[in-house]
Amino acid sequence: MMKKALAIILALILPALAWGQAQINTKKVKLGDFTRKITKVVLSGNEFFDMALQNEVTMGWRISPYEFCTMKEFEEYKTSEDFYFLLSVNGRFKKDNAPTITYLTLVKGGEGAKDGISKMLEVVSIPVASAKYPSGREIVFLPALLDIIQSYTLMSMENDVNAYGGLNTITKKIDKNSGLTAVFAEEDICQSVYQMENIVLNDDEVLITDEESADSYMMDRADNTLVGYVVAPSEPMPGAVYYKMLIHARTYQLYYFAQAKVSKKEGAGFMPADIRKIHTAISTHRP
Repeated sequence: MMKKALAIILALILPALAWGQAQINTKKVKLGDFTRKITKVVLSGNEFFDMALQNEVTMGWRISPYEFCTMKEFEEYKTSEDFYFLLSVNGRFKKDNAPTITYLTLVKGGEGAKDGISKMLEVVSIPVASAKYPSGREIVFLPALLDIIQSYTLMSMENDVNAYGGLNTITKKIDKNSGLTAVFAEEDICQSVYQMENIVLNDDEVLITDEESADSYMMDRADNTLVGYVVAPSEPMPGAVYYKMLIHARTYQLYYFAQAKVSKKEGAGFMPADIRKIHTAISTHRP
């Protein structure tokens, strides 16, 4: 009788213990110490990019104490759970012969680092530029990308939906805002966009302009303006992965984030479906 009662008690308690253990091990909980730990910003050795990264981190990193370090120092400290690391990583997908996209990646130190960066706890990764031939636009968008990383990290500390859901979980809804204009560089637009019907390009809702003018909206922190940014391989072969983003020039909030594959016919860039969705959301809520 006692054995039976003990078995019943264990049957009731063990699932609760297992559930409690599962909660302890969630990503949200693992990130709970982030603001108290030092984030080591790893310099890549690319003098041009490192100078910009140091400047923007100094100006805009606000969510944790930080230090700059070299790749050699990263290798020394990466197994320590006392540190988080922000570093640039070149990513390669299964069909790629070489790395195609450079990401800014925030990871937590730990024993898994012995087996490579991919085995570390990833907080967030955001595409920055072509791995082979960066265009230079990444320097213009770097302040915004760092801000997005910080916003996502803080929201991941609040709940596991964000922590596991990726950058799409923090995109703001265009249709919740009014008076916005979406600006795109010509280089980021697929040619079929110009054949779209029932949409007037270059008006108060969608503006397609040259790259320098588009970037000036970001640099000037223009109000009520969303600026498009495409991160793609420098030689975009059909099927290669690339990314499309729409970022508020003043607030640096992410309004659109999509991963796509290079079209054989169109190449890489914002497609008619993207523009139509963005245009509809803006025009419907314009005052």
